[in-house]
Amino acid sequence: MNIQQNLTSDTTRQREVVDALNAVLPKGAVLFNEEDTRPYECDGLSAYRQLPMVVALPENEEQVVGVLKACHRLKVPIVPRGAGTGLSGGALPIAEGVVLSTARLNRILKMDSYARTAVVQPGVRNISISEAAAPHGLYYAPDPSSQIACTIGGNVAENSGGVHCLKYGLTVHNVMRIRMVTISGEVVELGNEALDAAGFDLLAVFIGSEGMLGIVTEVTVRLIPKPQQARVIMASFNDVVTGGNAVADIIAAGIIPAGLEMMDRTSSRMVEPFVHAGYDIDAAALLLCESDGNIEEVEDEILRMEAVLQHSGATAITVSQNEAERLKFWSGRKNAFPAAGRISPDYYCMDGTIPRKELGRVLLGIEEMEKKYGLRCANVFHAGDGNLHPLILFDANNADEFHRAELFGEEILELCVEVGGTITGEHGVGLEKINSMCVQFSREELDAFFAVKRAFDPPQLLNPTKAIPTLHRCAEHGKMHVRKGELKFSDLPRF
Repeated sequence: MNIQQNLTSDTTRQREVVDALNAVLPKGAVLFNEEDTRPYECDGLSAYRQLPMVVALPENEEQVVGVLKACHRLKVPIVPRGAGTGLSGGALPIAEGVVLSTARLNRILKMDSYARTAVVQPGVRNISISEAAAPHGLYYAPDPSSQIACTIGGNVAENSGGVHCLKYGLTVHNVMRIRMVTISGEVVELGNEALDAAGFDLLAVFIGSEGMLGIVTEVTVRLIPKPQQARVIMASFNDVVTGGNAVADIIAAGIIPAGLEMMDRTSSRMVEPFVHAGYDIDAAALLLCESDGNIEEVEDEILRMEAVLQHSGATAITVSQNEAERLKFWSGRKNAFPAAGRISPDYYCMDGTIPRKELGRVLLGIEEMEKKYGLRCANVFHAGDGNLHPLILFDANNADEFHRAELFGEEILELCVEVGGTITGEHGVGLEKINSMCVQFSREELDAFFAVKRAFDPPQLLNPTKAIPTLHRCAEHGKMHVRKGELKFSDLPRF
């Protein structure tokens, strides 16, 4: 069920904003008619939609500065947007606000093969960086499943990872410097191209801030050498608990694979007819374990992982014999989300992170929730670092199913917190998980988050109502969700 918010806006106010933006942007870069703004009504979380009052399409940093100064002067909220592939509603527009799209800031400004860095604008697609670096034998490591479409600016906003983040880290580990514009129009640089920067690590604060602190105009990323060889092991297991324990066993053996992913039977059966990856669709769980490096290093690590997997109860083990087969194994994992459309009208993708040792417990918990809510769930996730991506399958045309899917997702996130994890790994909080923030964080912690927000954005105009819940919201959420006999924020009035 699509939740369409109020579409009306004050036309006088809209005209005032349009005139102000037309003064700083070129012709055709300010959209305000419904037929032009409709494509911006949601991000990848399409269950929630809202037409923006205006869409701004700056083409360079100077124009970004102009947009921010105009909106600051007029006190108009701004929602930054990259490619719109986010899955948490972080780019959902505000009815009386401006969507600032960075899609036209899409140039690779510098490729330095000696320093192994690239300087890019925020609208550059993730995979384009690796394509440009390939002639130098280099690539950009973070590889979200949406890497052919998602942009580096969006990756910075959400601190995106990908299937190789276990060994090579998230966006925060691969970005060296950011140039950004504050709400007042001031251009600020965070980090630098050296090993460290003086003062507080504001670069790490900014990465993952979901567009709430400033607008990115330039990013310097770290490039790494392309490995001589990469091979993947595909291991089958008779139950998800055994498969989950095998993940912990590999790490405990001192092995850090380039990728360590897990899929349950529902997801492998969903994907196999779509990509023909050669998956064992009878297995309760599949593990994909990749090793990369020089030839001798890979051969040794593959043998060591095979031994661990056999000892951990794998019922079948297949090792890729060439690059084509390796890519085929990964194609299923990377196409899990679109493949969901083969078996369900809609899916709700969650994004919680847990300690690796709790994988089995959480997967069994999700199985029980399937029975409780009467909905199927396909589990695909970055098993190596405990980042879960349960796909709750439902029909959005059925209001009751949509409601049950939301409750199902909330309970998964609560279980993640209960076992010592967190409510997000790489998709961000946005609008989707804002109530779950009340489950994980105390009043004092939320106050600290708001203090950081105010330091960067005193008028609270950048992506307001996202990521950090107000105390009133938490009070209301606490009224509806009693845990261990106590209410969160019991000192606040209930509504």
